[in-house]
Amino acid sequence: RATAGARGSLEEMFSNLSSSETKEFPLLFKADVRGSLEAITSAVENLGNDEVSARVLHGGVGGITESDIDLARASNAVVIGFNVRANPQAKEMARQENVDIRYYSIIYELVDDLRKAMSGLLEPEIRETVIGGAEVLEVFSISKLGKIAGCRINNGLARRQAKVRLLRDDVVIHTGSMKSLKRFKDDASEVREGNECGVALESYQDIQAGDQLEFFEVEEVERSL
Repeated sequence: RATAGARGSLEEMFSNLSSSETKEFPLLFKADVRGSLEAITSAVENLGNDEVSARVLHGGVGGITESDIDLARASNAVVIGFNVRANPQAKEMARQENVDIRYYSIIYELVDDLRKAMSGLLEPEIRETVIGGAEVLEVFSISKLGKIAGCRINNGLARRQAKVRLLRDDVVIHTGSMKSLKRFKDDASEVREGNECGVALESYQDIQAGDQLEFFEVEEVERSL
């Protein structure tokens, strides 16, 4: 119980580094490909100084699973996903166990965030907020729009002006904008959880049934990593 109570967000863990004798900051990485994982691990292991250093407990390729969350829980580590996402069971387990998951798509931003956090020099920046997710049920071809993904909104909502990621087997394969969002045959500004809709992606056609869509917005927030 004491361990669970002490476990917290990435912000709290970095804060604790300055008020305790903790010298190592444990991290668990999952990435889309082996090359990314090796580059991240190498860069992160070179961070730090005589007072604090980052320690990579585990690194793997593919989506974040329940076993990753279990290891992070046991080691009081933060889970970092690079171009991958946690599956629903892992997300729920992380929520229950208070394990922090952070997502990145650019290596230097990941490394820069860790370096700045360890130096206490974070500044406000643009950060994204996931507003919903959908499953692609089937794909249609429309002459003027190209490939249309027939989707069901599984959580949150899809908003026409939001950005969107396409995931296949929990790995991000495309990030971009929506070309159109339709409810039945009509254009829609947003579609909420439990409803079906049609989504066309801007300048991207490789959509398959079973793919997942993640809708997100960006905003300027106070940095507290």
